[in-house]
Amino acid sequence: MEQTATENQLLTFYCGAEVFAIDILKVKEIKEYTELTSIPLMPKAVQGVINLRGQVLPIIDLNIRFGRPAAKITRRTCIIVVEISGNEEISSIGILVDSVNEVVSVFQNDIEQAPSFGSKIRNDFIQSIAKVNGKFIIILNMEQVLSVEELSRIDEKLKDA
Repeated sequence: MEQTATENQLLTFYCGAEVFAIDILKVKEIKEYTELTSIPLMPKAVQGVINLRGQVLPIIDLNIRFGRPAAKITRRTCIIVVEISGNEEISSIGILVDSVNEVVSVFQNDIEQAPSFGSKIRNDFIQSIAKVNGKFIIILNMEQVLSVEELSRIDEKLKDA
């Protein structure tokens, strides 16, 4: 049977035992974990900053953001640099994940709206759910996970640092 629906490319990664995904178009790059510089008085999820080619890049631990214990740093721990649009500008921010999995192609008809129950993370963080190889993957709404208000607060604190 021929697929005529739109195909989406998703980057999948692990936070704890769960697989999550984000649209590949939001991903700027994937970096090996590097030592972070901590910044005082930041929200707990903001683990610190790194220097990315002269740009101060805040790093958010998704495990903490989801209300879980902090990520355990291993050789597979990665920083995914994502671009988020808000306030008529595009900001880069790093998300700390346990490991990056793979890029998968998902057809639009394999993506469904997220149910309003049953997830261990806030419903507004979930954009949709995709079925890939018989398993469900939560597609994150990065604009909500890294909300504009939070980005603004992070940016203001970084400028004051």
